[in-house]
Amino acid sequence: MLCCLNPDCPNPMNPDGIKYCQSCSAPLIQLLRGHYRVTGVLSDEGGFGKTYLAEDEDKLNEPGVVKQLAPKVHGTWALNKAIELFKQEAQRLQELGRHSQIPTLLAYFEQDSYLYLVQEFVDGDNLLKELQKRSTYKESEIRGILLDLLPVLKYIHERGVVHRDLKPQNIIHRLVDDKYVLIDFGASKQLTATVQTKPGTTIGSFGYSPIEQIQGGEVCPASDFFSLGATCFHLLTNITPFQLWTQHGYAWVNNWEKHVRTPLSKEIVQVIHKLLKKDIEERYQSADEVMRDLVATSTSVVSLVPNSSFSSNNSRNSNSRSRNSRGRKTVIRNPAEKRPLLPFPRLLSASSRNGSIRDKKLTIRWAIASVVTLLGLASTQVYGYVRYGFLLSNPIFLISSFPSSSYLQNTLTGHDGSVASLAYSPNARSFASGSYDRTVKLWDIPNQQEIRTFKGHSGWVGAVVFGRDGKHLISGSYDKTIKCWDIASGKEIRTLEGHSGSVETLALLPDNKTLISGSYDSTIKLWDLTTGEEIRTLEGHFDRVAAIAVSPDGKTLVSGSDDKSIKVWDLQTGELVRTFKGHKDRVSAVTINPDGKTIVSGSYDNTVRIWKIDTGEILKTLKGHSDWISSVSINANGKLIASASGDSTIRIWNLETGEIFQVLRGHSSYVGTAVFSPMIQDKSFNEQTLISSGMEDNTIKIWRMSP
Repeated sequence: MLCCLNPDCPNPMNPDGIKYCQSCSAPLIQLLRGHYRVTGVLSDEGGFGKTYLAEDEDKLNEPGVVKQLAPKVHGTWALNKAIELFKQEAQRLQELGRHSQIPTLLAYFEQDSYLYLVQEFVDGDNLLKELQKRSTYKESEIRGILLDLLPVLKYIHERGVVHRDLKPQNIIHRLVDDKYVLIDFGASKQLTATVQTKPGTTIGSFGYSPIEQIQGGEVCPASDFFSLGATCFHLLTNITPFQLWTQHGYAWVNNWEKHVRTPLSKEIVQVIHKLLKKDIEERYQSADEVMRDLVATSTSVVSLVPNSSFSSNNSRNSNSRSRNSRGRKTVIRNPAEKRPLLPFPRLLSASSRNGSIRDKKLTIRWAIASVVTLLGLASTQVYGYVRYGFLLSNPIFLISSFPSSSYLQNTLTGHDGSVASLAYSPNARSFASGSYDRTVKLWDIPNQQEIRTFKGHSGWVGAVVFGRDGKHLISGSYDKTIKCWDIASGKEIRTLEGHSGSVETLALLPDNKTLISGSYDSTIKLWDLTTGEEIRTLEGHFDRVAAIAVSPDGKTLVSGSDDKSIKVWDLQTGELVRTFKGHKDRVSAVTINPDGKTIVSGSYDNTVRIWKIDTGEILKTLKGHSDWISSVSINANGKLIASASGDSTIRIWNLETGEIFQVLRGHSSYVGTAVFSPMIQDKSFNEQTLISSGMEDNTIKIWRMSP
């Protein structure tokens, strides 16, 4: 297979022997810079390009990682900043790659107006992927990770570099020698007295980055130690620091240990406490300090990590990548071989792999994939004939042109912070996004580009909703205010004030005159949009109101809260009708079926529940997510549920049966929200779009839904 290097290509994989991409028609580059054959996509860098897997034909097809810079940014400063960081990553790898636990830089060049860097391929999973395969890490494993990584941090700090984005995703557990490898130096900086980013921008990851980095961009070695402590917390609890940070700010670091389910030694608690100190002066200042405390806490630390070393490893062992301790050659697995589009050639080479049992499993897997592929070819031919009246001679072209299931259509970038909220316009031709960068953006769906940015909030924008006439946009913020905007001019019409806590969620009644808001102050307020005056306050929840939904007839309100309950309100009288209880943790999302008979809710207990609105009976409990549910949405015909989650996925469920229809993967981390379009774009085939937001990759993704 050959991979298309057009960063906007929706389906980049192509069979060998063709010159143009079957999905986007871009010319295919057979060998990048004359000897790198790109074989697959490893990750999408959120509008700055992609990361690919490649083989170096000059080195017997040795695997490598190719990073591409193709930024979709607005303005000269943003473009120059992206280029600066990319070049900086190449420079850091060239300087630091001599260490055996940092990837080696193999090449840095420009081709076809894109910048590329090629680095050593590290065979293994990152710690987030490892964590997703298990529940939590043990204390002994955390000690081992610390003792293996601290010499690496000492090495880079001694050379004047701070990583600035240390988190589980950027630590790979290498298979060949069981070592931990530090990757992604794109955000690293040479140390100066003060490093200040441009106002409104942040380099790092919320929850993992210390306060001095988030507020002012200042970094020093102690900044990496906070991130290291947050990483340890994540691995011990399987709770993302980002999740706690969005709820409590940096207060979570004072009582982090209450989230740990298994006993920890007093000594390791003290080490992590000091790593997580909010005040930079109270934190560890060097890797040697941390290692000294770790070694002092146990006399058997050395046995916890095979081949660990407490000294800085400055020289690269040239044999570490190719031979194990007994001198036998190690076969490096190619991740692109796990899911080939057409697996037939792989069947022929399966017998050459080490281990007969593994060979048989792989052969069976490839055989199944082959059958699935053939069924897919047949179904798409039928699809094409029914819809278009003819069959195409090239079945692969059919797969890429007429998908028989949901697929990622495009990725939009523009926000400088997490995208916390999304809302469609009434005609579904545009949508709005609210972000941690304190702005609201309006996007055009047919052209899939930004139309306008609304600025005025002094805090994060956590909720957006359109006026039903499509002329106005309303946003709620952590600054405790609600702002109404004129879409045509982009000007603010009025500001509503009255909540004593951040505005978490908004809904509009069918009359287009009454707005409803839910807040961190545990109340729900009704507002007259024509005058800006408060109509009524609904009180009943005793914790944050995280989500609200209005019935199609505008008579009923449903609210979900951190108090683990769902409440149903009569909007005509303001009275509480009934309270639903069943979730074991906070209720983070609610919506009402278009038929007005059922409620769908999502919770931090990792489940989605379907309720009868008139009785509170739980009809179904949907399980499948491995982390908290951030949003739920029902499609226009009331047949599908989309649930977004902290596990980086969106799951599509059959509302009637409760079965999983599809799992959408594309965001690099936590999905903030996923929203179905309010209407069906193609009634013949029930096609519509779904938009989703990333809370760490700062992107918005548009999915085409073809049930």
